[in-house]
Amino acid sequence: MQFVDYATIRVKAGDGGRGCVSFRREKYVPRGGPDGGDGGRGGHIIFKATKEMNTLLDLRYQREYKAKRGQHGMGKKMHGKNGEDRIIPVPVGTIIKNADTGDILTDLDKTGMEAVIAKAGRGGLGNAHFATPTKQAPRHAQPGEEGEEKYLIIELKLLADVGLIGLPNAGKSTLISVISSARPKIADYPFTTLTPNLGVVKLENYRSFVVADIPGLIEGAHKGAGLGFQFLRHVERTSILLHLIDVSEMSESDPVSDLKKIHKELELYSSELTEKPQTVVGTKIDIAGDKQRLNKLAEYCKTNSLDFFPVSAVTGKGIKKLLSYLAATIGKER
Repeated sequence: MQFVDYATIRVKAGDGGRGCVSFRREKYVPRGGPDGGDGGRGGHIIFKATKEMNTLLDLRYQREYKAKRGQHGMGKKMHGKNGEDRIIPVPVGTIIKNADTGDILTDLDKTGMEAVIAKAGRGGLGNAHFATPTKQAPRHAQPGEEGEEKYLIIELKLLADVGLIGLPNAGKSTLISVISSARPKIADYPFTTLTPNLGVVKLENYRSFVVADIPGLIEGAHKGAGLGFQFLRHVERTSILLHLIDVSEMSESDPVSDLKKIHKELELYSSELTEKPQTVVGTKIDIAGDKQRLNKLAEYCKTNSLDFFPVSAVTGKGIKKLLSYLAATIGKER
């Protein structure tokens, strides 16, 4: 399925029904008086988080959502029926913003969470409300109020315990395919992963945690370069950041420089990201050659008090130790 994590839509809550102008007309009841009923309220626009969805694809193809208007009031003081609310399901982790102001209206980060985003118009009062001792036959009623209309920005941020980050071809997709049941596309060219992948890592004693394979980034990602915002938007939700650095002899870049580039992009996007627990993983150690790159990265992490784990997703070396560390760290965070 295509992954969509951003959409813009228009919503319109239902208008209220108008009040009724009516007079009682019954045999043997002279001067029955006004008996116009009230109009019903319109339907609200409500967003609801559901675990049954994992993409905003539906909102990409349907850009307008309207709730029904309230029924008009009727004679014999009968009130109009309220308009039916329009409930729009979205994935857990969805943020809804006002497109005109940029203000965040709600953050639906729990299953079943609901938020009224556009309020319905109230129904108008019927003429029965306006009778007074001096004006016993009012011939006016209130019109219904208009429902709110808004233009919205809908963003989805993945909810995961561990976020795998790194430059293109750092080995994120391979690692998540080994430690979970996720099956991302894997190839030897940049930006193999164009959309985030989620995988559940199952441990003994029925324990588990969720890993997100985030699209690779390049310098300038905080400004939107490469896969920029797609990458950084999802990192905000994760509890632990796992920096994957290619230490194989096939890589031509400096591993320490690669790590600094990633950290810089996090800091430039949001200083809060650098405050998250961070761990460094040296990948592809099965083809590390003379291990100069591996040793250089390990020494840098030791000097800067960063936890470091050398692994090979192909041979499985170091994987068990890494998972045990992640399980213990996540247990503390929870």
